[in-house]
Amino acid sequence: MSLVVFGRLWSSLVVFVVLVFLAALIGTQFGPGPWYTALQKPAWTPPNWLFGPVWTALYIGIAVAGWLVWRSKSPAKLQSMWLWGTQLILNGLWSFLFFGLQRPGLALIDIILLLIAIVIFIAQARHANVVAAWLFVPYALWVAFATALNFAIWQLN
Repeated sequence: MSLVVFGRLWSSLVVFVVLVFLAALIGTQFGPGPWYTALQKPAWTPPNWLFGPVWTALYIGIAVAGWLVWRSKSPAKLQSMWLWGTQLILNGLWSFLFFGLQRPGLALIDIILLLIAIVIFIAQARHANVVAAWLFVPYALWVAFATALNFAIWQLN
């Protein structure tokens, strides 16, 4: 592989990492605070320290999955990229709705839409790049868990 080709591959991956980083950065602007601490939560709520490492690993997978689909020559690429962008927007929006606006009900609608976008991405992206689809499976599982947690918090409060 020539240095020029390697450079193009690397720079396109950096774009996806930056996009995901920006979504994560938006989310960190609306983190848990006294309002969240005071909420009733189910007994199965994970400890706060767990969210950072889990999301870091998931965000890496999200970036790589987007990059792999982007590199694909499949006809499924365009629709998969739209889904990838949609899930990223919904992902960043959730923290604003839940923590920023303190509206667990609105955040629940967002996270359900996010989960739907993730599942459809998996189904669509497998035609463009199987690895990209599989990279979204842990993300789907975590967001499904987070959806249940969001629902429980909404119900308890």
